[in-house]
Amino acid sequence: MSIVAERYKFVIGVDTHAATHSLALVTAATGAHLDEAVFPNTVSGWDRAWNWIARRIDGQSALVVIEGIGSYGAGLAERVSSAGLPVAEPPAIPAAQRRGVGKTDALDAVRIARSVLAVDTARLRQPRATGRRAALRILVVAREQMVAERTRVINALTALLRTVNLGLDTRKALSHSQFKVIAQWRERKEDAVLSTCRHEAIRLAKRIVALDAELADNRKGLDVLVEDLAPQLCELPGIGSVVAASVLTAWSHPGRVRSESAFAALAGTCPIPASSGNTLRHRLNRGGDRRLNRALTTVVIVRMRTHAPTRAYVARRRAEGRTTKEIMRSLKRYVTRQLYRTLAAAHPVPTPLDTI
Repeated sequence: MSIVAERYKFVIGVDTHAATHSLALVTAATGAHLDEAVFPNTVSGWDRAWNWIARRIDGQSALVVIEGIGSYGAGLAERVSSAGLPVAEPPAIPAAQRRGVGKTDALDAVRIARSVLAVDTARLRQPRATGRRAALRILVVAREQMVAERTRVINALTALLRTVNLGLDTRKALSHSQFKVIAQWRERKEDAVLSTCRHEAIRLAKRIVALDAELADNRKGLDVLVEDLAPQLCELPGIGSVVAASVLTAWSHPGRVRSESAFAALAGTCPIPASSGNTLRHRLNRGGDRRLNRALTTVVIVRMRTHAPTRAYVARRRAEGRTTKEIMRSLKRYVTRQLYRTLAAAHPVPTPLDTI
């Protein structure tokens, strides 16, 4: 194992923005600031930035550290990695480091470069994979947005129907078939209030039906990509393509998550000590990737209801006096371990370790 300062000759820090990118070149051994430049965030600007980097490093080893690599810096990261240089994301930089120094794009670029000098090369934050995994991430985010919108629209329709009597029994939650019926209602000759409410109910119901169709198409896309990337995940109990897609989006590619414990930290399933006095206990971790954590919660709930070995485990732990939250914490940690080992076995880390 070696740190960045020992492994590379130069480190280039990149502070990214919508219009421009600020680059700073430092020596890896000492952190000395050698040069800086600003380039537009365009295709030609990425080419100019790469040419600037290539001239400065002159064939020697270098690491490019790009802030915002999943957004503004995605294009430059792709250009640099395609040219053969390793790319990494910077760690979180405490605001205290700027105290008494100030803040500019150039200073930020230098801070980004220096932030990784003492980091073990095996612990560098690798960017998420592109290609099919990027397409999977897009579908996962789109699904989250559609599900959130569907929930809002259903709540609005339910509130409307419980406020105004339009001839439906709304004591229970509305079903998908009722949404279709409402969407097919016709306008009637009635007073202005009822007419307005009926028109709005029809609009909301049509939107729900349309979202259901969009979610079905989204699910088909997820099925295809998950089957292509990691079909082993869907063979595990309680895991379908939607959950598998969330797991794959967080895991991304071989080498991004260095170990099982790192994956648990990413998922927010590593136990947090919460002991005091004579009480020794742990609590649920509220950090990490919350989308991945929600996916694990879904898996645990399904297994607690339908998976015989899990049901037996829950019964045994409850007999020992464990609470439901404590049992779920243990189960989520177990599922995290199972998922990581499944992915690591199916997709071993390539060599060398620092390749993207």
